[in-house]
Amino acid sequence: MTEISSDVIRGCNDTIILYCLLSEPSYGYEISKMIKTKSEGKYIIKETTLYSAFSRMEKNGYVESYSGEAEGSGKKRTYYRITDEGRKYYTEKCEEWTLTKEVIERFIEENSNGNY
Repeated sequence: MTEISSDVIRGCNDTIILYCLLSEPSYGYEISKMIKTKSEGKYIIKETTLYSAFSRMEKNGYVESYSGEAEGSGKKRTYYRITDEGRKYYTEKCEEWTLTKEVIERFIEENSNGNY
């Protein structure tokens, strides 16, 4: 199986993370599990990548962090929630992706066997 290069997906990490926060706040480990599950194991985000994205997006006003307790364990966790500015940014990134995909697909040649 071909793995996704970190260079290729780097520009999409914010979109992926914000997607995971659209419906409810969450914390790092849970978001990384969501990403792995949603991508069917084809993309596993590195912890350093995830937390540097959180830091950058919080600085830009796209997410807010807050401290909360894990259910049942009493352990403190840092949770993240998407802001209104983050929702706007997510929409812009989705529109940008649609355009990017349209352009790149013009340069992908698939033969009759479905191979490249």
